[in-house]
Amino acid sequence: MIRISRRAALAGAGAALAAPATIRAQSAPVKVGVILPTSGVLAVPGQASRRGIDLAARMLAEAGGPRLEIHHADTASRSENGRVAAERLIREGCTVLIGAWDSGTTISAAQAAEAARVPLMVNIASAPQVTEQGFSMVFRNFTPANQLITNAVERIRELGQIVGEMPRTAVLLHVNDTFGTAIAQAVAALWTRLGIPIQIVETLSYAVTARDLSAEVARAKATNAELLMPVTRVNDAILIVREMVRQDYVPKAIIGPGSPGPYEKAFTDAVGRFGDEYMVCVPWHNPRNPRTPAVLQRFAREYPNERFELNVGFSFEAVEIVADAVRRAGSGDPAAIHAALRTTDIADHIMYGGPIRFDEKGQNPNIGGVMLQNQGQEPKVVGPSAIAEARAIYPLTPFRNRR
Repeated sequence: MIRISRRAALAGAGAALAAPATIRAQSAPVKVGVILPTSGVLAVPGQASRRGIDLAARMLAEAGGPRLEIHHADTASRSENGRVAAERLIREGCTVLIGAWDSGTTISAAQAAEAARVPLMVNIASAPQVTEQGFSMVFRNFTPANQLITNAVERIRELGQIVGEMPRTAVLLHVNDTFGTAIAQAVAALWTRLGIPIQIVETLSYAVTARDLSAEVARAKATNAELLMPVTRVNDAILIVREMVRQDYVPKAIIGPGSPGPYEKAFTDAVGRFGDEYMVCVPWHNPRNPRTPAVLQRFAREYPNERFELNVGFSFEAVEIVADAVRRAGSGDPAAIHAALRTTDIADHIMYGGPIRFDEKGQNPNIGGVMLQNQGQEPKVVGPSAIAEARAIYPLTPFRNRR
C-alpha cells in the first residue's frame, strides 16, 4: 500500500492537472484499488504497469496531490480473477479502481465494479467490449481495437510515403486471446474499408500459452508475404523472432498493427539485435511534450534497469486522471468520483493525443498512435513525422547479416 499525503494543490513535474476554481475539502484518504497481472504469463507488462502506478503516486504526493491509498491486487494472469480481485478491493473500502491490463480480465473486473457502483479507470485494455457492453462505471483511457487499427493504417501509409515503397502482401499472425482476437476482427473489418493497398493473404492464430511457434512461423514464411503483422504478447513476440532467425525468414518488414511485446525491455534483452527494425503501431508517450523528459528521467533514476513504455505510461496517466477526479470531487464517495470522471478534461498529459475526455460510453476518443521501430535495441518513434525521433529503416536487414 502506498499512502499519499495531503497538500494544497498539484504542482511541479508530477502535476499535469491544473487546480479547478473550487475544490471541496477532502476529509480522509481515498482508497484506490489497482488490478494487474503481476504474476503468471502476463507478469512482465503487469509489473511494468505497477511501476507506472507507483511512480505517479509518489510524484503526485510530492506535488501536493489529494490523499490516496493505493491497494494492489494480482490476478495471476487469469481473466476470471478480475472480478475476484475487484470484489476484494471493494470490500477493503476502495471506492475507485484502476486496471486491469488484459481485456478479458478488465471485463471481468467491470462486472464487479458495475454491481457495486464503483468506477473503474481502465489503464490498458483494447477489446471493444470493454466500453460496448453498456457498463456505466467504466472509463477507458486506452484505444479500442478499431481505433488501434485506424491509427496503424495512418502510420503505415505515412511509412510508405517516407521510404517510397509499401509492401504488397501481408500475413497476419495473432494470439487468440480476447485482445488478439479483437485486433484480428478489427483488421478484417477495417482493412479494405480504409483502403489499404496491401493484400492480407493469410491469417494465422496461436494460443497465448504456446511455447513453440515453429509451425506457425513456417506457415507464415510459406505465404511469401512481404509483410509480417504479428499481434502478440511479449513472450510470444520473443518466440516469433527466434523462430524467424532459425528459419531464416526475412520479409520486407515486420509491423505489429497494435500489440504489446516488441517495445518492452524483456523483448529487446531476449533477442538483442535480432529484434531491431521490428515496427509496431501503438499509443505512446509524446517525446515532444515538455513534461515527458522530466517524467522519463525520474523513472530512470528509480528504475534504472527498466524501460518507460506504454504499460508504464498509461498506468501513470490513470493515476493522474483518478487524482484529478478525486480532487474535484473533494471526497472518496464513489458517486462523486464517478461524476467527476465524467467531466474530465485534461489537455496537458504525456501520452500522445488530444485532451483526455470521456464520451457517453466512457471512452477517451482522443488517443493518438505512433509507429515505433526498434533501433539499437531501443524503441524509437519514427512516425508521425511531427514527433519522430528517428527515420524508419526499410526493408528489414537479413538476420544473417546481424551476427
